[in-house]
Amino acid sequence: MPTTTQDVDPLALERQVCFALAVTNRAVLAVYRPLLEPLGLTHPQYLVMLALWDNANADGVPLSVKQVAALLQLEPATISPMLKRLEALGLITRTRSSADERTTHVELTAEGRALRRRALDIPPAVVARLGVDLAELEHLHKVLTRINAAAVAAGALDA
Repeated sequence: MPTTTQDVDPLALERQVCFALAVTNRAVLAVYRPLLEPLGLTHPQYLVMLALWDNANADGVPLSVKQVAALLQLEPATISPMLKRLEALGLITRTRSSADERTTHVELTAEGRALRRRALDIPPAVVARLGVDLAELEHLHKVLTRINAAAVAAGALDA
């Protein structure tokens, strides 16, 4: 006998998008972990480095902590400990703005810029370990980006 919409429990765990996202997040991060270890980075630190590599200004103007946080859709207080650790690793520098002492600038060091070359191996290694077609991953990225934008528009990240 076919299942009807009335027969489906709307609270069934396996039907929850939040559950699928949570378990997939843990599983995918577990794929990244051994790939990032040789770089000396955790996944959150890797995301910070990606943001810095992506947005390193050719004109030499550094990003502020606030700008890095915005790129990662996080609060500045959340990324501050990560930045401190990345600075201790010699990958970035943090300096107070001379124009506004409330602003802290974040810049890649030569070592931080050089790490990008080693990180180029990470995306294809993740794709290979997942064993999922690249087109499928690109489609998933597009859908997740659209869902994130809808959640942000709905005020999901408002304080």
